[in-house]
Amino acid sequence: MLTPPAATPADREEKRAELRRAALEYHEFPTPGKVAIAATKQLTNQRDLALAYSPGVAAPCEEIVKDPNNAFKYTSRGNLVAVVTNGTAVLGLGDIGPLASKPVMEGKGVLFKKFAGVDVFDIEIDEKDPARLVDIIASLEPTFGAINLEDIKAPDCFYVERELRKRMKIPVFHDDQHGTAITVGAAVLNALKVVGKGPGQVKLVTSGAGAAALACLNLLLKLGIQRENVFVTDLAGVVYEGRTELMDEDKIQFAQKTDARTLGEVIAGADIFLGLSAGGVLKKDMVAKMAAKPIILALANPNPEITPEDVKSVRDDAIMATGRTDYPNQVNNVLCFPYIFRGALDAGASTITVEMEIAAVHAIAELAQAEQSEVVAAAYVG
Repeated sequence: MLTPPAATPADREEKRAELRRAALEYHEFPTPGKVAIAATKQLTNQRDLALAYSPGVAAPCEEIVKDPNNAFKYTSRGNLVAVVTNGTAVLGLGDIGPLASKPVMEGKGVLFKKFAGVDVFDIEIDEKDPARLVDIIASLEPTFGAINLEDIKAPDCFYVERELRKRMKIPVFHDDQHGTAITVGAAVLNALKVVGKGPGQVKLVTSGAGAAALACLNLLLKLGIQRENVFVTDLAGVVYEGRTELMDEDKIQFAQKTDARTLGEVIAGADIFLGLSAGGVLKKDMVAKMAAKPIILALANPNPEITPEDVKSVRDDAIMATGRTDYPNQVNNVLCFPYIFRGALDAGASTITVEMEIAAVHAIAELAQAEQSEVVAAAYVG
């Protein structure tokens, strides 16, 4: 059997160009965008109109005045989530603003609906001041059953989520932090099981110290990774004790006493690389320096920190995953957020706790080990 020739850089560039063309066509035709509002009640005659609007609509309004919980009985609030952003940290694209972020937020809504039957309004807010952003989002509480914060830059996102959770009586969940952390936690547990290593002994190096990376690390500590074995890198290099450049209170807790100053230096002997930064930052020579049976989670979107092809060219013992749907071993928060919101809405939860997050980690990890169904097999044909 002949082995097909390896893809060249030109082949990969053409593939990316074709994907871009297809994506633009997908978003434009046959109707611009990906979402629409559909009525849940018939509206075919005069009586229907009288029930849906004036005068009949006054009856549920009066019932909600008597008991606010009746809003869940007579309106769609109990199945309606706001996907909210200010567009300051969108995918790997950065601060592209609220308008340019709208395709991502619409995409989020499509995934909520497709995988969990949850309805979504995407809300793009032109506001960078964290305190004012909190005020705007908090004022939306009467409309929604839960809030999904999305693509808000660090450290603003930490403040916004903390303040909203204090003020609002519905679940507030920054998916870039917690959805990513839950999915990464499941991936790490399963990958460690495959390579036969325990969480308490492995060295973990991250590229990226934003909202997603720090949330992942905090949850991984609860799953058995040891803080002294965690090394963080960002645009300024290794996060070490005494560093002052680009530091904040959330990042300081991961400062290490080390002489390493770059990703290339600190990656030596690492068992796990967790990338939540930018495309191409992990080089082949760095992968070569990692420990036996390395686990590489290159999760930057749309372009990973290193491609599976590049990893394979220097290591034949690596477990490799990306956040993309066009590669095997996808580690993407779509595996989490529709379902954790579904559970929170159905349970009438007022918040999403760490205990819920850990339960979700183990549920996803177990599901990944389950026998593949015909539905899943059909989805990945080709």
